Amino acid sequence: MKLKIKTGDTVRIIAGDHKGSEGKVMTVFRDKNKAIVEGVNMVSKHEKPSAQNPQGGIVEMEAPIHISNLSLIDSKSGETTRVGYEIRDGKKVRFSKKSNEVI
Repeated sequence: MKLKIKTGDTVRIIAGDHKGSEGKVMTVFRDKNKAIVEGVNMVSKHEKPSAQNPQGGIVEMEAPIHISNLSLIDSKSGETTRVGYEIRDGKKVRFSKKSNEVI
């Protein structure tokens, strides 16, 4: 399946507990069709003491969200938009279906 969201994109959550919140995509897991969005879907993880973290304890971190629950935000209008692909000047580019601008 072709993923239309890439690392660094600004997205809005369109379904689930965090509906309406926005953030930047930090990581995309292509094999699982999931992405980690900065500051959204925070979970508590218990960590054992280690060399990097000698204290251990409970750490807050982002959990992955399914790609189908994310929608790209158009940089110009600030609204959510669908993504299309086309060839412009001999290069394949992503473009916003609302504003028809290259992303």
